[in-house]
Amino acid sequence: MQLTGMLYGSRLLSHVDFPASEVLGPDAGEDAIQDLIARHGLIFVKPVFRGGVGKKGKAGLIGKARDLKTALAEKERLYFAEHRHGNAFAKANGVTFEAGIPAEHEVYFAIADDTHFRAPTLTLTHRGGVDIEDLDKSDIATVPFEALTGLKAFVVANALTDIGAPREIISPLVQHLPKLWELMHHYGMTTLELNPIRMRPGRDGRLTPVACDFKCGFDRDDPRVARLGLPDQLFAADVSAFEQEVNQLRTHQGQSDVFVINEAGTILAPTFGGGANSLVTEVLGEAAIISSDFGGNPPYEKMKAVAAICYRHFLKRTNVLFVIGGKSNNTDIFETFRGMGDALREHFASHGPTPLYVVVGRGGPNLVRGMGNLAETLESLGLPYRFFGFDSAISEVVNYAKRVDGWMRDGGRVEIAAKLGLKATA
Repeated sequence: MQLTGMLYGSRLLSHVDFPASEVLGPDAGEDAIQDLIARHGLIFVKPVFRGGVGKKGKAGLIGKARDLKTALAEKERLYFAEHRHGNAFAKANGVTFEAGIPAEHEVYFAIADDTHFRAPTLTLTHRGGVDIEDLDKSDIATVPFEALTGLKAFVVANALTDIGAPREIISPLVQHLPKLWELMHHYGMTTLELNPIRMRPGRDGRLTPVACDFKCGFDRDDPRVARLGLPDQLFAADVSAFEQEVNQLRTHQGQSDVFVINEAGTILAPTFGGGANSLVTEVLGEAAIISSDFGGNPPYEKMKAVAAICYRHFLKRTNVLFVIGGKSNNTDIFETFRGMGDALREHFASHGPTPLYVVVGRGGPNLVRGMGNLAETLESLGLPYRFFGFDSAISEVVNYAKRVDGWMRDGGRVEIAAKLGLKATA
């Protein structure tokens, strides 16, 4: 997730007239905060983090206030709060003041591309407000739908009926939830999550769904994102020098999505494809230096430039250069491998050789030609390598790379260094 919270979430939801909780930003004055409390009775004070860092509530980073004194005390506590969840770390820069929404029912709703269904898929439960992984499967609806026709009302109605949702919440949700597909589809989002949506009763007793938390991710290469007019700094917080360099290479062709997982890792894994990226990142764990997706048929010049940046930042500490992806439909393997090989050759020429083992797992157009070109480069540099084709299970290739990394740690790096005429320590 690249954007979280209601500060910008409420603005995005207004594009499709989806109800959202009232929110004040970090610059809100005391009179405005007092007025919000007077009208709603309860407000929530939340730190503003750039990027998606989860489990803030469990970490005690959400404050409640029923009076101005408490609200200002919570503002002081949370304004520059620090939060770590897993490998993600973030520091707040401001707080929001959000109206409390009285409700008996809370709903979780999300849309994302699902590799199992190969289609946009909604996830929906009437037991929102908690971690969805804690719920019983019978309480969760996971339903794919056709992207061309969009999220239809009957899909939402059937999903709610199948999980036994209370009758009174079905009609309001059927009316409003399809709007969220419009928001996601028309503005270049890849994922969208609201949790919770609180079902606020009106004077006539009819319920209205009100979004009380917002998360989404964008395809930054999609020009439709620009329609929202979001400030660039939303995507630039806590970005390393490496990530910033790669981001500057964004073009209409070829993806360049990167995230530094562990700067002290030992496997540099340029990955092609979102599905491969998820598997590689999970299996390699702390050994992985970066999480990346360089698919989308990048041209030679872009692939060479991206590879050169990766090598310059991380190759010196790398044991295994792990080039991995599924069987592509349109990515020219020869062009991508040629770019990566030429960048490696130039890096060795400029910075000197480094002990390295290269593992490749790939499939797609011009595969044999690409592997032949890369093999020729690696042999000329004196580097050991192992190639796997499209008929090899990607999980086994990832495990092989991990075993090679272990061998490098246990003396392989010294052995390769000796062959290269270098002095190296394990």
